[in-house]
Amino acid sequence: MRKRATRDETELEGEGAQLSSSLVRGLGILRAFRPGDASLGNQDIIARTGLPKATVSRITYTLSALGYLLYDKDLGRYSLGPATVALGYSALSSSAVVHVARPLMQPLADLTGAAVALGARDSLNMVYLANCRSESLVTLRLNPGSYLPIWKTSMGLAYAAALSSEERASLMRALQEAEPDRAAMIATAIDDAIAQYARQGYVTSFGAWHSYIHAVGVPFRPRDGSPLVAITCGGIGEIITEDRAHAEIGPALVAMVEALGNQLEGNPV
Repeated sequence: MRKRATRDETELEGEGAQLSSSLVRGLGILRAFRPGDASLGNQDIIARTGLPKATVSRITYTLSALGYLLYDKDLGRYSLGPATVALGYSALSSSAVVHVARPLMQPLADLTGAAVALGARDSLNMVYLANCRSESLVTLRLNPGSYLPIWKTSMGLAYAAALSSEERASLMRALQEAEPDRAAMIATAIDDAIAQYARQGYVTSFGAWHSYIHAVGVPFRPRDGSPLVAITCGGIGEIITEDRAHAEIGPALVAMVEALGNQLEGNPV
């Protein structure tokens, strides 16, 4: 099983003198839990983090004592505890971008019959922070906390396209080191996204992640210094055709992001 790269591995190298290794490992264990995981055993955590058994046992004990994990003695498995859940909800509820974006996202989801999502980078993935769906039975069923690969999705590619050249180069190196056999594909995907964003203000992805999924993405960098995010509209190819993506959805996303910026700055829409 491939271990998901974490931020300490891709961005904090060379910072060792200032890092707490125990904290880094503890956060790595919490990050091992993914959407859909009801619980994990020690072997699951070891496989996902690459940490030694003794380290996992020591840190999971501490996290359990603090309420960040819950331990089921009968099953010998851990689940996320209330302290972790509260921390996540506190982060989302305090995000002005998420708070203001959701009322703008839902009308677009209803209009397109697809799903509109807002996400941010988490190491070599994008993670959903908010998601609005239409009432269509065939809309995407991803939820906040879901992970998507950066270089295969419109969300990740839109994010990459809006980075500075230095930030993008660092990200591309990390992605290519994680998947060296796909280094050329990664470079091509990101270069194409940069060109798309410069030409039309949005990025498309047609079947790159899953063959049946089409999506359009737009980056958004809040002017208050909050982290760069990306907003996407995605669904099955029968709903989001390539023609519709360019004629309707791309321009609608660009307009929505402009409205989001205006509202965050207190300007009339």
